Amino acid sequence: MKRNLFTHNLKLSKTTVAKAGVAVAIPAAVVAGITTSGASAGDSASLLAKAGPQPSARPTTVVHPDRGIRLAGVARGEVASLGATRFRARRAAERAADRRAARRAASRAAAAATPAPSPSSQAPAPSAPAPSGNPQQIAEAMLGSYGWSSSEFGCLVSLWNAESGWDVYASNPSGAYGIPQALPGSKMASAGPDWQSNAATQIRWGLGYIKSLYGSPCGAWSHEESSGWY
Repeated sequence: MKRNLFTHNLKLSKTTVAKAGVAVAIPAAVVAGITTSGASAGDSASLLAKAGPQPSARPTTVVHPDRGIRLAGVARGEVASLGATRFRARRAAERAADRRAARRAASRAAAAATPAPSPSSQAPAPSAPAPSGNPQQIAEAMLGSYGWSSSEFGCLVSLWNAESGWDVYASNPSGAYGIPQALPGSKMASAGPDWQSNAATQIRWGLGYIKSLYGSPCGAWSHEESSGWY
């Protein structure tokens, strides 16, 4: 009587063999018994049949995500986004420059189209009064030629008292010089070549400066009081 190899050892491991192209699993001891006992081919086939069909081993799929490619794609996206941002900023700057150039061109064209007044239509420039006396007297005499009344004189006195004490040679480490404390003092050369020593030249320049920036001595003095300079 033949030994039943399937029930001989319940803890036998399984060995996968191929039979007629079909993968089956049988106990390893069965295979050993076949080879050692010299079982016939028919017995072997019978044993394989008794083992029955076994599920084939599931293929193992090894996934190797190419992280390098994915990271490179992210980097390329960030570079493209940065490039687009820079391109938009450059285009915005170019458009702003074009608008400024267009405004300047329009201003020049408008100025060129404005006819210059004929000499006969120009009002004669007021003749400056001959300065005489001390610096304050010279300044008071000049107020009318700038369109100001004598009521502005008190503000002018306070202003230049604070700035220079009405000293023609007053100088400051910053480079400011003279009665109006022009900064630098050489600016007053536009009023006369003797700007370093002539009170009338300095006052003439100072009154023109006040008129162009503050409108009047009282306007300049108000700014001096609030800011400490004019």
